[in-house]
Amino acid sequence: MSKILIVEDDPLMARLYEKVFKFEGYEVDVALNGRLGLEKVHAGKPTLIVLDIMMPEMNGLEVLDKLKADPDTKSIPVVVLTNLAGGQDAEAALTKGAVKYIVKSEYEPKAIVNMIKEVLAGYTRNEIPQAAAPA
Repeated sequence: MSKILIVEDDPLMARLYEKVFKFEGYEVDVALNGRLGLEKVHAGKPTLIVLDIMMPEMNGLEVLDKLKADPDTKSIPVVVLTNLAGGQDAEAALTKGAVKYIVKSEYEPKAIVNMIKEVLAGYTRNEIPQAAAPA
């Protein structure tokens, strides 16, 4: 089963996406800021990360930099899900290694889940990193 980590500082949005992904059969974990997100990535090795940009403590672009610089996490696909609609933000995220940039306000949650499914389907079964077993 694919494990999705949602890194989102808005508790209502985090809960909304957690419920939608769980309904679709995914295992879901949530981190309410970038620092906690990095901790959860290292503890749980998700299959895919859904990452907001505007967050306290460490913004999404800083998290993305750290993920892609680490050999243990650089292959985990990251989808940026944010309200920042600027082209520069999208370009920065994609340049840093995000596989997709989605503006929250432009899509219904179900459409976003479908986009995430497409990203996951783009990886063959052998290429998708498996969630690590708890130590």
